[in-house]
Amino acid sequence: MSKALTYASYLRVDELLDLQTPRSHGPAGPEHDELLFITIHQVYELWFKQILHELDFLYVRLRDNDHAHAAHTIRRILTILKTIVAQVDVMETMTPLQFNAFRGSLESASGFQSLQFREIEFMLGYKRQALLQHLDGLPHRDRLSARYAAPTLWDAFLVYLERNGYAVPADQLARDVTQSLEPSPALQAILIAVYRTNPLVSTLCERLIDLDEGFQEWRYRHVKMVERTIGIKGGTGGSSGAAYLATTIKPFFPDLWAIRADL
Repeated sequence: MSKALTYASYLRVDELLDLQTPRSHGPAGPEHDELLFITIHQVYELWFKQILHELDFLYVRLRDNDHAHAAHTIRRILTILKTIVAQVDVMETMTPLQFNAFRGSLESASGFQSLQFREIEFMLGYKRQALLQHLDGLPHRDRLSARYAAPTLWDAFLVYLERNGYAVPADQLARDVTQSLEPSPALQAILIAVYRTNPLVSTLCERLIDLDEGFQEWRYRHVKMVERTIGIKGGTGGSSGAAYLATTIKPFFPDLWAIRADL
């Protein structure tokens, strides 16, 4: 007879709480703040998993011209983004001295190696082949390769536009999906017409702008948190730290931003 399902067994709480394993060695055991550092980043990875789950759902909803469910899914992702931005506040309770007390224990481990966040970037159209090569050999890298070769959320949005009666340029519908998104003046002309004549579709465009801005906000808070914690030092794993992170604060959907002055 199987055991009755409980809160702990359903959520596998025992296994979950065994996953925080500090590596530092202070006078009285692991450094106090390393547990916070591990917990925050594990929670990030759980949210990244959920965001990917929602982005995959949103991709299908856009291709199916399911406006209502697409809009609802974007709203959920935006709410998750607000949550992960708020986690930075918790991280910033850690001073540089407290972080440096265990930083050496991270060795070559770096947030740059978060495959799930790279999957999110690829799904949103920010693709770099060099990144695949840099992360070669990491577990589950095949998932990232699949994201690199797959159409992006923007490609699903183009299908959504076409299904709403707009003549999306053929070169956009047949673009090389392994390349990062580039502005298209022809597509921008269509988007301007959408904003001027179609409130329903333009509302969804605005939700995509919200999504884009939400990721930029998270990147910005992340940059400032790194600057606050390690200043201009290089990041773990050999990255340039905050200097590199600052270069990533740019939009995923350039066409939606480019039309703002023409509306």
